[in-house]
Amino acid sequence: MSKVYFTDLSSDKKEDNLYSRTKKLFKMAGKDLEAQEEDLVALKLHFGEKGIDTFLRPVRVAPIVEAVKEKGGKPFLVDSNTLYSGSRSNAVDHHRTAQDNGWIRPVIDAPVIIADGLHGNEFYTLEIDRKHFDEVKIGAAFFQADSIMAVSHFKGHGMTGFGGALKNLGMGCASRAGKLMQHYDVKPEVDIEKCIGCGECEIWCPEDAIEVEQYAKIDHDACIGCGECRIVCPENAIKVEDSSSNRELQEKTAEYAFGALKDKKSAVHFNFIMDVTPECDCPPWRKAPLIPDIGVVASKDPVAIDQASFDLVKEEDGKDYNKGVDKFKAVHDVDGNHQLRHAEKIGLGEREYELIDISE
Repeated sequence: MSKVYFTDLSSDKKEDNLYSRTKKLFKMAGKDLEAQEEDLVALKLHFGEKGIDTFLRPVRVAPIVEAVKEKGGKPFLVDSNTLYSGSRSNAVDHHRTAQDNGWIRPVIDAPVIIADGLHGNEFYTLEIDRKHFDEVKIGAAFFQADSIMAVSHFKGHGMTGFGGALKNLGMGCASRAGKLMQHYDVKPEVDIEKCIGCGECEIWCPEDAIEVEQYAKIDHDACIGCGECRIVCPENAIKVEDSSSNRELQEKTAEYAFGALKDKKSAVHFNFIMDVTPECDCPPWRKAPLIPDIGVVASKDPVAIDQASFDLVKEEDGKDYNKGVDKFKAVHDVDGNHQLRHAEKIGLGEREYELIDISE
């Protein structure tokens, strides 16, 4: 049974705050880590799209950077370029967005690196021999790192139910070609009764597959299935109706996470269960959180940490959904647990866990 360490956010002493508890989580979860002296340690992050403020804040990641350094490692902050045409689709814009969102010294003392190069085409191919993929395309900096730590904002996602460590690793460590491999079979549909013809989806589509007149029309032959039109639609008028494509996307993401961590030294992964919004951090706006902030979890097992995070959210009373309700499925009609089942099946980790509260 995997161990998952948890802290809530309540304290009343300056020596016992989120900074110190985050370092304690690293110490407890990583007490038997392999030696990290001089290791290059990739902290896999989402730097936040330009205009959003629910992404994981740099000040919350700073104690993890410090803890890795105290272990002798050399941490760097890293993400890969996006498929969609936002503010992170090439390394120059990606760096600028990261800087705008506070990922700079002295706020956090580690360099920012864009893993897959200027245009997202610097990657290595790894053999994994799993259900969907014989091989995966992983961003160069992730491949070259000695270990990868998923440091994730746990929140909802329209096509995978929720996004945590697995989503952060699987989609986030992939090159742009790897992201395309995962999204290929996802085909969104427009509800013309809801569509207001605002044109946001047309702006964000990376393949010019959307034309807006009175309402949006999607050319499925040109569509690459990245799903960003669904995310940026302000009227929730774009859906992925085929549930099998959602399940396959979750499986493919889990297999990419497996590939990203293949042959890596073990590491501690973190989920920050705060600002648990219905959508991911890719649109340049935010929606209201589903629940109050819960806390932070850490584990060496990326499957167990996501299962624990999901369970903690489920057992919390929310604004619109009560304790015991799968909030993510209620919002998106997607069973996000499927990614966990497949990840366990392919040997990435285990869903059964022991939750250890260090804040008590």
